[in-house]
Amino acid sequence: MRNIDTSVLLACGYAVFLTGIAVLLELLARHSHHRSKRLRTVGFSYHPDLDLWRCPNGKHLYRAEVRRESTAVLYRAAAHDCNSCPIKSRCTDSDEGRSLQVQPDSWLQSELRTFHRGLSLTLLLLADLILALTMLTKKTASDEMAAGVLLVCITGSGFRLAVDFFRAKDRHLPVLPSQVLRPR
Repeated sequence: MRNIDTSVLLACGYAVFLTGIAVLLELLARHSHHRSKRLRTVGFSYHPDLDLWRCPNGKHLYRAEVRRESTAVLYRAAAHDCNSCPIKSRCTDSDEGRSLQVQPDSWLQSELRTFHRGLSLTLLLLADLILALTMLTKKTASDEMAAGVLLVCITGSGFRLAVDFFRAKDRHLPVLPSQVLRPR
């Protein structure tokens, strides 16, 4: 540590700070996404073996529509079930029955993912740029080693985020028309 120039230590510290902000941004974004996803379906339970949702009053919401452009799946309860339900006023104001729109995609495949992951990758790229420029301006081996090791670590984590980022765009799950169930 004594042989490393102060400017290199400051650059490394700033790169670590930017990396910490990127990690914190990822964690907060995932948390808020999962929290908002749970709020939309409070009181409802999903039964994957039957591919249906059960409402708090025990009625079923069946798959009614698949929106390919957003990979959203719409589940709807029968209108007569909802219209005769004692808790309808707390659940829906629709006379056509309660509906739930569900994104089967993970957080990585949502539009918010694109924004937050882009910010995280930008911060990591900025940290890499600072470290690379620091390595180019310093001549001692210990300065280059300190910045280089950190550069490799941050680049590796940024590469993993970037691979997930671009792979997730291509992983939209196609749903065939034969898989769309109509309410019974």
